[in-house]
Amino acid sequence: MRESTRRSENFFMKKNNRVVVGMSGGVDSSVSAYLLKEQGYEVIGVTMQIWQDKDEEAVRVEGGCCSLSAVNDARRVANKIGIKYYVMNFKDVFKEKVIDYFVDEYLKGRTPNPCIACNKYIKFEELLKRAWMIDAYYVATGHYAIKEYDEERRRYLLKKSVDTSKDQTYVLYNLTQTQLEHILFPLGKYKKDEVRELAKNLGLPVASKPDSQEICFVTDNDYGKFIRENAKEEIKPGEFRDTRGRFLGYHKGIIHYTIGQRKGLGISVGKPLYVVDIDAENNVVVLGYGDEVFGDELISYNNNFISIDKLEGEMRVKAKIRYTAKEQDAVIRPLEDGRVFVKFDNPQRAITPGQSVVFYDGDIVVGGGTIERKVR
Repeated sequence: MRESTRRSENFFMKKNNRVVVGMSGGVDSSVSAYLLKEQGYEVIGVTMQIWQDKDEEAVRVEGGCCSLSAVNDARRVANKIGIKYYVMNFKDVFKEKVIDYFVDEYLKGRTPNPCIACNKYIKFEELLKRAWMIDAYYVATGHYAIKEYDEERRRYLLKKSVDTSKDQTYVLYNLTQTQLEHILFPLGKYKKDEVRELAKNLGLPVASKPDSQEICFVTDNDYGKFIRENAKEEIKPGEFRDTRGRFLGYHKGIIHYTIGQRKGLGISVGKPLYVVDIDAENNVVVLGYGDEVFGDELISYNNNFISIDKLEGEMRVKAKIRYTAKEQDAVIRPLEDGRVFVKFDNPQRAITPGQSVVFYDGDIVVGGGTIERKVR
């Protein structure tokens, strides 16, 4: 949904205290719902039905963020804290915006981040649209992040969570100003252990439930199998080549590889080899030595900025190229086509097309984009 569409849909909406909380059946979203109720909001819990299987037993997976077991957990929490609760069908839009994107990116030799796509298109676009349809002004999630309004900038800011070990701003850089106006992050100023302790003291049935680690729709964590089953084209083996183009052997299909990968290559040349590039057009996986995995320049596209309206010139930032990476000193500058050139002070390992690069100014998220390619 375009920003202009959001503004027109929101134009006649009066601010109210009704909030739709996306409930995954986990401890974070459960405590978020409780905290908002205690703050005086009219809370409506919603679990998004995203599973694609027709056989219910096939989706009765423990730990999946939107499985049938998650629905049962979320419903029990809603009953415990005394809020309305619904399950809404997001199956079709989830398949189009997340699953199909996930498969297509691997087929293009890229490594996608489905959680970022889910946040962008599902949680903070489709869920927000449905919240407005039931006259709710806000949506809320259990993300560890802080939203503030800066009077001087006249902009909403997205800031890092107090619990830096759980901070999730990396996967939220796509948020727009209109979306931020209608989003609440109740856990931004809490530590994870405080959230679990609160859930325990409240007697919530999910207080000790472990965090979900896997991609929710790949239940056995076998990406290759999932892609083969959902791809519209045959996954064909191809050639391994070195950075000079010399033949090294055969691979089992580009979907099985990502930049920086060492294990599972099945190639021995006396020194460790790593995936340094994937040429999807020619079905070639390029291997190199350890130093060839590093780079200090990249180009990003589909960029979104939060703390500024747009990037006007060079800007010094901290940047990171994956969720688990540490922030690194860098300079960013705009390119004519809306892309952004990123120059790191020091080489970074495994700059991976399809992943995101996110820019920070202290604890403030400047913005971010999708990595198109490493420059050098």
